[in-house]
Amino acid sequence: MQASLAPLSALSSRSPASAPASFAPADEQNWQVLDDPAEWPAFGQPDPIEKAEKGEQGGQGDGATGRWTSHAAVQGMHCAACAFTVEAALLGVPGVIEAQVSAASRRARVVWSAAATRPSRWFEAAAAAGYPLLPAGIRPDSAQRAQRAQDLRMALWRWLVSGLCMMQVMMYAYPAYIARPGDMTADAAQLLRWASWVLTLPVVLFSCGPFFRSAWRDLRTGSVGMDLPVAFGVLVTFAVSSAATFDAGGPLGGEVYFDSLTMFVFFLLTGRWLEARLRDRTAGSLEALMNRLPDGIDRLAPDGSWTRVAVRRLAAGDVVRVRPGEAFPADGLVIEGDTSADEALLTGESRPVPRPCGDRVLAGSHNLSAVVRVRIESVGEGTRFAQIVRLMESAAASKPRLALLADRVARPFLVAVLASAALAALFWWQADPGKALMVAVAVLIVTCPCALSLATPAAMLASAGALARGGVLTSNLQALEALASVDTVVFDKTGTLTGDIPRLERVYCRQGLRPGDALEMAAALGAQSLHPVARALVNAWQAQFRSPPDWTVEQAGETAGLGLEGVMRRPKASAGRFMRLGSPGFCEVEPLDVNTAQVHLSDDEGWVASFVLAEELRPDAAAAVAALRAQGLTVRLLSGDRDSAAREIGARAGIDFAEGDCTPEDKLAVLWRLQAEGRQIAMVGDGLNDGPSLARANASFAFGRAVPLSQARADFVVLGDRLATVPEAIAQARKTLRVVRQNLGWAAGYNALCVPLAVAGWLPAWLAGLGMAASSLVVVLNAARLAGGAAAAATATAAGGEAGR
Repeated sequence: MQASLAPLSALSSRSPASAPASFAPADEQNWQVLDDPAEWPAFGQPDPIEKAEKGEQGGQGDGATGRWTSHAAVQGMHCAACAFTVEAALLGVPGVIEAQVSAASRRARVVWSAAATRPSRWFEAAAAAGYPLLPAGIRPDSAQRAQRAQDLRMALWRWLVSGLCMMQVMMYAYPAYIARPGDMTADAAQLLRWASWVLTLPVVLFSCGPFFRSAWRDLRTGSVGMDLPVAFGVLVTFAVSSAATFDAGGPLGGEVYFDSLTMFVFFLLTGRWLEARLRDRTAGSLEALMNRLPDGIDRLAPDGSWTRVAVRRLAAGDVVRVRPGEAFPADGLVIEGDTSADEALLTGESRPVPRPCGDRVLAGSHNLSAVVRVRIESVGEGTRFAQIVRLMESAAASKPRLALLADRVARPFLVAVLASAALAALFWWQADPGKALMVAVAVLIVTCPCALSLATPAAMLASAGALARGGVLTSNLQALEALASVDTVVFDKTGTLTGDIPRLERVYCRQGLRPGDALEMAAALGAQSLHPVARALVNAWQAQFRSPPDWTVEQAGETAGLGLEGVMRRPKASAGRFMRLGSPGFCEVEPLDVNTAQVHLSDDEGWVASFVLAEELRPDAAAAVAALRAQGLTVRLLSGDRDSAAREIGARAGIDFAEGDCTPEDKLAVLWRLQAEGRQIAMVGDGLNDGPSLARANASFAFGRAVPLSQARADFVVLGDRLATVPEAIAQARKTLRVVRQNLGWAAGYNALCVPLAVAGWLPAWLAGLGMAASSLVVVLNAARLAGGAAAAATATAAGGEAGR
């Protein structure tokens, strides 16, 4: 690689909304920077299955030849047809396995094989199709936000020029509308036409620039985009009106349509401007998250001084100083000072969270109270912040089933529009060539399927953004459609209905063994798992002794839903000791008391110890279950714990159907049986041993902060501790599906009404442009109602039951 090439930090730290248009095909050398495997984690991640099998660490080792999923912002997109073109260009590159481009979020998700291609190749292919890509990194910088503001200002200037010229052209056209025969001389009428022609030139040459560029790109690549009929309509109208102006006695000299043309462009630019602003507002949660990281932070130097450095230069072990009002730049441990943090966008917790010395803080959360020193533990892709951003990127680039259906309809519909316009022109040509062309223009404009393509993704993205602000991340937009139709909600118990981590109450152990020694062995083995019971033992040991267990564990293994096993060894000991920690059956022991929650420890000689745990029902569990039942849903509980414990927790939560002693296979079998009966299932689990059930359910929630976001199989990840987010999310999903149906109905009804009017010659071009802009705007405004969020859904939960079905 050439030493003169720009670093990735100049390219990759950009968001979809803030990526500049200046990253053009001329930047081919900069694309080559992205071919370095060390840069790939900045805008993608390796396939999690391949990574687990090979033991890779993002972009190192065999990751340079494995499968990667990368994200990029797409420049120059306006519609679903643009998305088709980008997808086709990307899929045409050997080595690109999958490509998904969202017209609503203007983001691309590319799955590619590092053994067969490099990023520069598919970046070049997209640019050749007229849609340059920008790597979607963890955060945008101020330069990119400034570029975005400049682009918006240019769009505003185009709109203002079209509006000013439209008003002047209307002023010159008005006398021709009200004049009676003989009121105006031919010279005066011709002068007004010339003045209108001159004022229309800035509209055609400046304001219509994006339409012509997009249409030319479509023609050059052999595709059909939604700006193509707009550009044809503008050119035909201007050509007909210019011919009438220059040759008033010619075949097209009857009428001029400069007023219709300028009004059409003004209305269309108005609609696109408002649509872009609304899209940014309703789908802006990802950018809000990405902007949470600071540009720089104070880092402790070896000589004890503080140096301001870029966040990307931090490494694990660094000590940084975070002032009140600043965001924490990475995950770390507070080593000096006590403060509170705003973690609303990361956990859904709206109140400040105390973070005293010794507590862990998260990248992207804000320091509120005092100056603190933090020792960095995780940076970049290792932070919870980065995992959340990646999850939201995947959601933004995914396409729900209804959106895919609308996209498939949009391109054939555009071809039908062009054919209909040509037939309408032929039909009217014998009577009046000038009117024939204007009828064709009206058909071209009024039937542009922008509203149809925006109907579903605009609503889905708005809803996903609202849920994210409420602490629920949507990893798959299709899941919103599935969630809206669920009729049964199945809960796991431990870590879901009950608290994340149970409390250790008592220890029973083998004669001659001290309880503390038994707890030490159990904590050493439990440290190999993220299961709440295992973490409870680790926490109990650390709270009492504040030091790691003096045991090492070798050949550790976990059987989902049953327990852990491994060979345990004291330091310098020659022989190891095979031990098991888990359920009575797994440890081959008898429970001491069937009425208490227990976990057992055994070795080759049999029973070693039993640990009695106390589980506490989450404070809002009963209210959440009541809200679900008010929505008309059946609520069930499936637990791997004892049947008596499961039924007791179920009764306290208000759940009538509770079943315990369930292995992961048993839970999966219950879901199969319920779905075979025709039920639509939403599964709520802790995301650990519930993986098969979460994957099988129609819609699923991974609950609990211990869930590794990058490995969660759930459609929704609940970041906070509120069970109420489940009924709120269901109410939001039902509202979303209603809005999608309203949008699709509006788009279809609008075209069904306006196409016959345009073909009949009753719809002038300016009114067709107004209808086209208004149809897209109505769809986006209707979707924007969903951005009110899941907070409003909480009050609508009960009422949403019957209304959403």
